Amino acid sequence: MTTELDQMRDHLLVAIEAATGLDALDTVRVDALGKQGRITALLKTLGKMTPEERQLQGPAIHGLRESVTEAIATRKTALEQAALNAKLAAETLDMTLPVDAVAPGTVHPVSQVMDELAEIFADLGFAVATGPEIEDDWHNFTALNIPESHPARAMHDTFYCEEPSTSDGGGFADAAGRAKRMLLRTHTSPVQIRTMLEQKPPIRIIAPGRTYRSDSDATHTPMFHQVEGLVIDKGITLGHLKWTLETFLKAFFERDDIVLRLRPSYFPFTEPSAEVDVGFSMVKGKRVIGGSEGWMEVLGSGMVHPKVIAACGLDPNEWQGFAFGCGIDRLAMLKYGMDDLRAFFDGDIRWLKHYGFAALDVPTLSGGVGA
Repeated sequence: MTTELDQMRDHLLVAIEAATGLDALDTVRVDALGKQGRITALLKTLGKMTPEERQLQGPAIHGLRESVTEAIATRKTALEQAALNAKLAAETLDMTLPVDAVAPGTVHPVSQVMDELAEIFADLGFAVATGPEIEDDWHNFTALNIPESHPARAMHDTFYCEEPSTSDGGGFADAAGRAKRMLLRTHTSPVQIRTMLEQKPPIRIIAPGRTYRSDSDATHTPMFHQVEGLVIDKGITLGHLKWTLETFLKAFFERDDIVLRLRPSYFPFTEPSAEVDVGFSMVKGKRVIGGSEGWMEVLGSGMVHPKVIAACGLDPNEWQGFAFGCGIDRLAMLKYGMDDLRAFFDGDIRWLKHYGFAALDVPTLSGGVGA
């Protein structure tokens, strides 16, 4: 019996080693260990043996099964690895090859500029914050120290939603149960308010996004894009504001000859407030950002008003900050030479092909944010 088991082991081990594929190996497995397999048949004979025969033959039969099972597992692993290596060799991708010259679709200039802004301000330690585009008048106006009589609250400047009602359980209400008036946000400043209410200082954020105002001409559209910045910390001064804006504009326009001029102005939510002009030069009859042949207004800015800081539950005697805002669409027009804002939203494929960006042209400070 032992000689027969040894011969069976040798025969099966040779068959296992000779299997050139997983299917052939599985055929050997079934022949040896399947329900009608040769080793399975031997195991069934153990029940008919006397205790003395079982004690003598049992270990040998079980040893045969373990040897064959281990050999099959080892061969299976080898065959699977060989199949994987062959597949990897056949599917090799040469990453040094150039990509297709024309990738499908283009990145809209607004999306490109938003990515550029995020890249620049991330390097300055700013996070990107977002908020709802349908706002209530407290976040959009009241918390920003904008009085009830301010022109921005007028119907001809702001898109208001239908007057809410809380008596029937619908609409929106403030803490006192009064109905809130909802509107399409006129700026991204409510994001600053929400951030100050939800996050403890120090705060450094930019808030890019869509905004809405009732206005339409070559340089204004009812929907446009805006980015605002906010810093809240201790000991913040106008010097920090000027340095931040100067650093940002140099990186964005990718020029070192950026010159700024801050003019006193008025905004309800900042005090003191300043309009920011950037110098430009005339090149072949066109204005190019850089130099100081003339001045062009690009930003509004100022120190955050103490009333705004207090409205967000912070002590204005302890915390100070600055804020700024500008139109993303306008930044794109100035940098990439567009002269009509309305074309941004016409969906003309010819315009998009001309001014759009390749999907793989990712803005980086090292490679150029406008690459």
